[in-house]
Amino acid sequence: MRSELFQVATGADARVYDLTGLCQRFVDDADEGLLSVFVPHATAGVAIIETGAGSDDDLLRLIDTLVPADGRWRHRHGSPGHGRDHVLPALIAPSLTVPVLAGRMQLGTWQSICLVDTNGDNPTRSVRLSLLGSGS
Repeated sequence: MRSELFQVATGADARVYDLTGLCQRFVDDADEGLLSVFVPHATAGVAIIETGAGSDDDLLRLIDTLVPADGRWRHRHGSPGHGRDHVLPALIAPSLTVPVLAGRMQLGTWQSICLVDTNGDNPTRSVRLSLLGSGS
């Protein structure tokens, strides 16, 4: 297995950050295997969605609708509404796995691997990429 930790600057606003290019560069020299993408944070997740056509903004709007950043949360440290950021990984998992064949991730045409971060209190995130398989 090969594994590496990367730092990603997500900023102070809720954001869907496209990790696809980073992930592809990580597996470029691999023959085949499984790519694991993991964010070691209690307030972020990773998702496979289409980006660039408005789906990333739609996802953030859906999160705001399902888990609004308001005063209803028991978890209250941080900025107002921060408790919702701590339930986000229950809805958008902190990890995912993608098959790799001949050095290419087997994503569909419009699929992108994205970090989903609604927590403006942490403007930098860690992303662990691990490749299990041959040529890793």
